[in-house]
Amino acid sequence: MGCLCTKQRLGHEEVAILAAQTCFDETEIKALYELFKKLSSSLVADGFISKEEFQLGLFRNSKKQSLFADRMFQLFDSNHDGVIEFSEFVLTLSIFHPDAPQSEKVAFAFQIYDLWQTGFIEHGEVKEMIWALLDESDLILSDDIVEAIIDKTFEAVDSKRDGKIDLEEWKEFVAHNPSLLKNMTVPYLKDITRAFPSFVQRSDTEVDTNNSI
Repeated sequence: MGCLCTKQRLGHEEVAILAAQTCFDETEIKALYELFKKLSSSLVADGFISKEEFQLGLFRNSKKQSLFADRMFQLFDSNHDGVIEFSEFVLTLSIFHPDAPQSEKVAFAFQIYDLWQTGFIEHGEVKEMIWALLDESDLILSDDIVEAIIDKTFEAVDSKRDGKIDLEEWKEFVAHNPSLLKNMTVPYLKDITRAFPSFVQRSDTEVDTNNSI
């Protein structure tokens, strides 16, 4: 799908398709389009959200190094072309909507930890994530403590005892530890038009009545 933003127009057909595929209604899609345009022009007005613009939106700093931010950017960029298009932006945000199916949240959280994209969460991936989080939080733990944390995690989750966590094991673990999905829901997405009222007013003038996409 080509970028919708190069013409600064959002077609009615595209709005309807995205509304049908997500937890957002058409008015909310238009509001998100205004937010997308703001983010995608924060550094370069090219109609895409670059990695630097994504980091700027998260941290107010386009140069901050973050393994978590890198992984989130990769997941938003579903076609792996190095930028986030509007449809990718909306489809991924929908997973964080309070009304999104639990199964989608579970699967997305699994992908965050599956750094090597093998379909499994392995010991090295968990260790890499822990060290990155510690570094970003300026916390210090010994390697022995980190290894103990990982061993305890795998003991609890890896029911097949094959040294890796698959999606089914992850689902079972999350079912007993629902707090793991706490960050997978963003409450304000349920009322995006109230969160960004000025965007909605402007969006009505930006929709292309000729459905040019």
